Amino acid sequence: MTALPHAPLTGTDQSGASGADWSGALARLNPVTRLLLTVLVAIPVLISLDWLSATVIFVGELVVFLACGVRARMLARRMIPLLIVAPLAAISMALYGKPGGDVYFQWWLVVISQRSLTMAIAVVLRIFALGLAALVLMGGLDLTATADGLAQICHLPARFVLGTLAGMRMINLFAADWRTMAQARRARGLGDTGRLRRFATMAFALLVFAIRRGTKLATAMEARGFDASTAAHRTWARPSRMGRADAVGWLVAVVMVALALAVSIRLGTFTPVTR
Repeated sequence: MTALPHAPLTGTDQSGASGADWSGALARLNPVTRLLLTVLVAIPVLISLDWLSATVIFVGELVVFLACGVRARMLARRMIPLLIVAPLAAISMALYGKPGGDVYFQWWLVVISQRSLTMAIAVVLRIFALGLAALVLMGGLDLTATADGLAQICHLPARFVLGTLAGMRMINLFAADWRTMAQARRARGLGDTGRLRRFATMAFALLVFAIRRGTKLATAMEARGFDASTAAHRTWARPSRMGRADAVGWLVAVVMVALALAVSIRLGTFTPVTR
């Protein structure tokens, strides 16, 4: 059996859930299930521009996450970036969106109308619905467990999955290399002037490090049986399976999506993105 060393990201345990942020309910979901559920709950928001379907999805996500034991404080903390992005998108939509209905203000290209304000509210709700699902469901995923699931459940090519996993493991090392180079230049008195030149030289040095590290990693993986010739006969040290928790998660997500679409269609707010 072959597998990359199982070294979870800082702050995550073997289940792929952060001990500070997650309780058992979401942690019991297979990482592949969490990835696919993020896509599933986004369907109503992506195919319709109305505010009602986005509201149903957003409220449903809050209820489900709180019922699963995710703390309200953690949800509020995860939504801070959304509180910054959503108003900016709403302002641009309100000022430059397609006009319709009563016009409240008009100056050159700026037209604030009933339709543009409605669309601005819908944009805020859509960002909240999409962002909350992505931040909560995909946050805290264990990379090794996710790779196991993608290869064993989704049957993605093992060589591609393992190569991507190895590359993702290098991101923390690149960040550490960048900090080390910045500290070294500052200790030599080179860190306070010529920011553009400093960035260019550090970026080039980091590129050299990446090439060297990638070459060594490729050689090490090939020596351990990760080459293409053995990919078709690969076994896995950690089996990845879907269980009862995954079935419940799929059921809840399907009901939520169906309810959002049914309510918006029934009340006449459903607006396809093609309109």
